[in-house]
Formats: sequence, C-alpha cells, structure tokens
Amino acid sequence: MSNIHRCGWCGDDPLYVEYHDKVWGKPVFDDKELFAKLILDGAQAGLSWITILRKQENYYKAFDNFDAEKIANYDEQKVQELLNNEGIIRNQLKIRSTISNAQAYLKVQEQEGFSNYLWNYVDGEPIINEWKNYKDAPAKTPLSEQISKDLKKKGFKFVGPTIVYAFMQAVGMVNDHEINCNFRF
Repeated sequence: MSNIHRCGWCGDDPLYVEYHDKVWGKPVFDDKELFAKLILDGAQAGLSWITILRKQENYYKAFDNFDAEKIANYDEQKVQELLNNEGIIRNQLKIRSTISNAQAYLKVQEQEGFSNYLWNYVDGEPIINEWKNYKDAPAKTPLSEQISKDLKKKGFKFVGPTIVYAFMQAVGMVNDHEINCNFRF
C-alpha cells in the first residue's frame, strides 16, 4: 500500500513504525497496562521514546511483568539488582519511583480502579485533536497539569505534566495523530 501516511514523528525505524501503527493513540482501559505505560513514560523522562521502546521487553522482565503487588514490596536487594540491570535505565530515582508508584497505584486501584480514575478525566472518551503537523501538538495541557498534580498528591512520582500528556497520547486519552494519518483511531 503506497498511500500510507503516518505521523511525522514516526520516521522509518521499524520499532517506531510498529508502535505508531499498533499502539500509540489506541485507547487502553486495562489497569495493569495503564500502570506499565505510566512507568515506562516516567522512565523516558529526559530520554527519547525509542530508547524505552528498545528496552521495553527488558522492563517487563526486570519489573515482574509490571505486577504492582510484587513491585510495591521490592526491598533494597531488589533495588540494587535493578541498578545493576543493563537492560533498563539504571537511574536510582526512576527505579525507586517505580516502587512508590506501585504502592500509589494499588491504593487508587482499590478505591476506584486505575482505569476509571484516569478515564474519568476525559469522560471515558478520547479527546480528538485535529493537528495537521505533529509539531503543533502541545507538550502539556491544562488537563495534563491537573492530572499530574492529582497523581502527585496520591504519591506518584515522575508524573510531571509533560510526561502525563505523553502518557495520555500513548494510551488514547488524547488522539494526537495527524489528521492525514492512515492510522488515526
């Protein structure tokens, strides 16, 4: 199919292409998937997303398939093991934040469900934007600032408004595919 048009950020790296075509912007409602994605977006802070995509499989292995109950109980020995794991970003703050984020996630999940909590911000429906060029999309919005502030109150870390907006785009809370993208959901 020669008439395929993808968002400009995608480029031609096969990993990015697959992520763009099959994952980015597709609404995610599963609590565990949302938790994993939030952790991965936090790990990306200060790095390019392709770096995390290349290490994604390693993250799933290193963090017990993002089983929040296991992660919430990691001890210092496990932290040291993770700090020595070359397959992930070995940033102590990011690793320790994953543990505290698991603890915060479990509280939110118990109270109202993580998916319900997040999707209530958009009334259960993706916000559909109409960007001609991906560069026109903002890095953060008043809504991502609001969600960031609330997540922080709940004990989450590495959830600044820019990370939260990237997360919202990735999990389909916001559809920021370019208007001429064939993969627009």
